[in-house]
Amino acid sequence: MGLLCEILTVSAGVRDVKLELIYFAWVRERIGVPRETVETEVATVNALVLELRAREERYDLAFSDMSVVRVALDQTLCNFDAPLEGVCEVAFFPPMTGG
Repeated sequence: MGLLCEILTVSAGVRDVKLELIYFAWVRERIGVPRETVETEVATVNALVLELRAREERYDLAFSDMSVVRVALDQTLCNFDAPLEGVCEVAFFPPMTGG
């Protein structure tokens, strides 16, 4: 499945972007949906998380301790200060363990 990004508007240098958010494991359980599409103007993953936390209590609960959440942008593991420019998909999940 290819990723298709959608920039909704560009006004005064601010981009309104549509992102596909995907949640895994207990992050999905706390938020209550496996995926959703959101429109945002934020520039970084951290700003997106802050925006989501302000939206509803379920997001605030899921993202209350960011040390136990990992993020991938377009299927590439990254940090929370990563920019969202050009990104289509943001995935949130708990740390992975190997065996």
